[in-house]
Amino acid sequence: MTNTVIIIAIALVAFIGFGLYKASGLTNIQIIKSVTIRGSKENIFDMVRYLKNFPKWSPFLAQDPNQKYEVKGIDGSVGAQYHWEGNKGKDLGYQEIVKIEDYKFVGMRCDIQKPFVAKPSFDYYFTETVNGIEVKQDFKLKSGLIDAFFMWLFGAKSGMEKTNQQGLDLLKKAVEK
Repeated sequence: MTNTVIIIAIALVAFIGFGLYKASGLTNIQIIKSVTIRGSKENIFDMVRYLKNFPKWSPFLAQDPNQKYEVKGIDGSVGAQYHWEGNKGKDLGYQEIVKIEDYKFVGMRCDIQKPFVAKPSFDYYFTETVNGIEVKQDFKLKSGLIDAFFMWLFGAKSGMEKTNQQGLDLLKKAVEK
């Protein structure tokens, strides 16, 4: 019996140690995704800049069609906010425009209160190419080691990557329709 307890304890310590090691790589997450869209730079830029348009390409609304949302402030300007509540009250937060460079850049910061507390940023860059307008999304999230451990445990980074790409794909679809 004692040997079994020792083996279980060693396995548990090894698992936690390995998990914390892997989690240390998730304390600063950066996910860069891009999509090329056929359309005018103004149309594409305005689809991102004006938060009233976000429901047209929100991956979160696509995943939860019953999500409630509201735009506060002067839409399309620094300080405008998109508030959401979804998943029967289990998801809550807002994103705010913090910087705009006309037809080049939109910077947003999120304040997520549920189901966990986080403050990621989404920066969007707009570049003309021969195939259309490239929209590059630069997502950043800083977290503590314990939060990062649970993100590792549940494979959250992979889910974030898929959700971010889904959002860009929906943006492309909304503009090109």
